[in-house]
Amino acid sequence: MSENVPKISMLGVKKAFGPKKVLDGLDLDVQQGESVVVIGGSGTGKSVMLKNILGLLTPDAGSIRVDGTEVVGMRWRDREPILRKFGMLFQNAALFDSLSVWQNVAFGLIEGQGMRRDEAHAIALEKLAAVGLGADVANLSPAELSGGMKKRVGLARAIATEPEILFFDEPTTGLDPIMGDVINDLIVACVKELGATALSITHDMASARKIADRVAMLHQGRIIWTGPAADIENCGNEYVDQFVNGRAEGPIQMEVRQP
Repeated sequence: MSENVPKISMLGVKKAFGPKKVLDGLDLDVQQGESVVVIGGSGTGKSVMLKNILGLLTPDAGSIRVDGTEVVGMRWRDREPILRKFGMLFQNAALFDSLSVWQNVAFGLIEGQGMRRDEAHAIALEKLAAVGLGADVANLSPAELSGGMKKRVGLARAIATEPEILFFDEPTTGLDPIMGDVINDLIVACVKELGATALSITHDMASARKIADRVAMLHQGRIIWTGPAADIENCGNEYVDQFVNGRAEGPIQMEVRQP
């Protein structure tokens, strides 16, 4: 693959649900080995963007390419080689309640790759260790885990197949600031270890600053600013400035229903 071809490229992507336009001409490239964080308020379309890349939703218009291959309109069975490139940490970890911790981590290895259970078990323990969890956790059920532990198990599952591309959906939501920072550090370490490309969505600016090489802001269905994470404090964009500093006053107007 040419070094000039983005790992992920979205051009003119539109998605509406009835009269509500969620994505309205979204353009975004993510380069090989880059960690991009998309910020924006709740309901601005960040999760919809990820679902379109994954093929869980189909854009109404526009192009989405992975390693130069157009995936919009691709048949599901033809999409499998593309999906094998992906690993994802879901917002609420999304662990399977009926499976043990190690079985959750090994799910993609066993079900997706047909790996023998003993081999998958060994890799699961290795990945759990990579996120700071010991073998004593492996046979627990998700119900026995704290929120932070669930996030770690979700991260271990995301990296278990050693994917080329990692998606992180609000990785620190529901965590206290210290555990959130632990998860951020683990994400940085895991992405670096794999040499993976990362695309994250969050409204947590502490997380964005730590895990991003580049930040992009999504507003009204479009990317309105993108630049190095180090530039976000002085980017000169009034929308970004309001969001980063959490101010009620500014160009972004939130609807507040009166009782």
